[in-house]
Amino acid sequence: MSLISKYLLSKFLKNFFIILFSLELFFVGLDFLQVLKKLPDSANLQVLYLLYNAFFTLTITLPLSLVFAWVVTLVVFIKSNELVAFYSLGAQKKFIYKPILKVSVFLLTALFVLQATPLAYSYDQKSKILHNEYFTTFKTDIFLKYNDYFVYFKKLLPLEQKAEGIHIYKLENGNVIESVVADKALFENNRWIVLDAKITKKPQNISWEDSKLEIFYKDSVVTLEGFKPKILDTVYETKTKYSILDSISALILLSNQDINTDQIRASLYYEIVSAYFSIPILLLVFAFAGANGRTFNFATFTSASIFGTLVIWGLFFMLNKLSYGGILLPELSILLPFGIWIILSSVIFIKKAR
Repeated sequence: MSLISKYLLSKFLKNFFIILFSLELFFVGLDFLQVLKKLPDSANLQVLYLLYNAFFTLTITLPLSLVFAWVVTLVVFIKSNELVAFYSLGAQKKFIYKPILKVSVFLLTALFVLQATPLAYSYDQKSKILHNEYFTTFKTDIFLKYNDYFVYFKKLLPLEQKAEGIHIYKLENGNVIESVVADKALFENNRWIVLDAKITKKPQNISWEDSKLEIFYKDSVVTLEGFKPKILDTVYETKTKYSILDSISALILLSNQDINTDQIRASLYYEIVSAYFSIPILLLVFAFAGANGRTFNFATFTSASIFGTLVIWGLFFMLNKLSYGGILLPELSILLPFGIWIILSSVIFIKKAR
């Protein structure tokens, strides 16, 4: 790494961490003051609320902080004529913005990877703490279709990976041919083990003389392979946010079940867009930055950069809400605008760079 790149990164990262810390402190602190009276008296739960809220806010503040830090860094360099000095030393434009892009992509990718962990449910967890539901870890009356089965759980305990009050109905050609009823089932080795099950089978050929139901009992029945409790929990909760891994697993699981997956796809696409929408903005900010501080309008450049960043972020946020509510298809409301945004910003950057 060249000396110029190290100097640029040191200034950029310093501004980045200052802005990121300030935004986190502002949003998290303001939210904490607003909900302080509603939070439980437990200090541990209050600390957990702050931590969950800090990570949830990080998904918003980190991309914005990268852009704001780059704007501040460029303004300082232009005012002090350091940018002109870099060019005088023979530094090309790509040597100036490439280190910033690499670091930004690394930080955004790290944030994207964290969205594959349980931290992706930070908003849900902090909401549970706020409504005194943090220790409520079960769902009731879940009824879903899975392949050739209709499944009903009276109570699902996803953290303990078990269910109570199980009714499983197997279908063939649209007719129920078998039912499994039990009080308890466990999820082990990616499959459900139904304990002390009552099995009822309907005869395939029904006739008045000899047709009868076949009823018997088994200590355990292995069924519903891949029907994960956590996916059941998140799919059943219509307002939840999905982690990346759970989104992919749920899409694979439900793609052949004739179940609407718009919310799952919207959540998955938005994780990508929210992480990387700021990369084209970094290029555009540099493209419109001048080198001569005497003729450069700092006020217009700074306000336009900040305002433009917030508008782009707000637009993608609005489109995500529209797709998450089922108003628009996620592919049309998230992926298509994101692709157009990348192409448009690339064209503008190339023209300005020339």
